[in-house]
Amino acid sequence: MAVLKTHVALNVTNLDKSITFYQAMFGVKPVKHKVDYAKFDIANPPLNLTLNLASSVRSGGALSHLGVQVESTQDVQAAVKRFREAGLDLFTEENTDCCYALQDKVWVTDPDQNKWEVFVVKVADTTPEQNVIAATHAEMVASPALKSCCA
Repeated sequence: MAVLKTHVALNVTNLDKSITFYQAMFGVKPVKHKVDYAKFDIANPPLNLTLNLASSVRSGGALSHLGVQVESTQDVQAAVKRFREAGLDLFTEENTDCCYALQDKVWVTDPDQNKWEVFVVKVADTTPEQNVIAATHAEMVASPALKSCCA
């Protein structure tokens, strides 16, 4: 059976704010928008993302973070530009060793505190001795975005 696209259904507490965030995140408008529901049909990456209005959302839970792996640092930079133009708070990392791989990435957080990263893998497998630029322990403690990587 061939997988056509991934489906992610998120409960959200403010549908309008979430739609605005995900339009900026993926650069497309929802294909369906109802009073308590929105659907994004994203071609790249292949994703069926639905937003379901809920009275509350439990922060944290089992989910660490969500991400989109892109092909190049230029793709990460394009996401940074899109997020800045949308007025989103973001955190960037360049040449960071995360999950035993050298990466460039940008982090954003949706209105219900789900953390998203857009990243490129520059070196697929690293060891601590190969870290080009590794965050110090103090930086990891101080930065929530760094802690969510490989957490």
